[in-house]
Amino acid sequence: MFRLIVQRGDLGLTPGEIIEKLGIPNATLSFHLKELVQADLLLVERQSRNLIYRPNASLVQALSAFLLDNCCGGKSCTSVKIPKKTKAL
Repeated sequence: MFRLIVQRGDLGLTPGEIIEKLGIPNATLSFHLKELVQADLLLVERQSRNLIYRPNASLVQALSAFLLDNCCGGKSCTSVKIPKKTKAL
């Protein structure tokens, strides 16, 4: 879900669009959206009757940089092939 929202970028997604694309239950979606907003990884904006969820780009970039800092134990990283289709967690 988070990856999907990040991929959408500034356009964001409504909960309905997320459910349509991922097929997850409302309660599960609501729980995870709330946690990601609370962690400040997602921003939420009300547009009319819709809630639009967008990534907090600056925090996502900072978190990615932190997680990848000194990647591979300080050794030169080798290319890792990532399968095109990965199973959702």
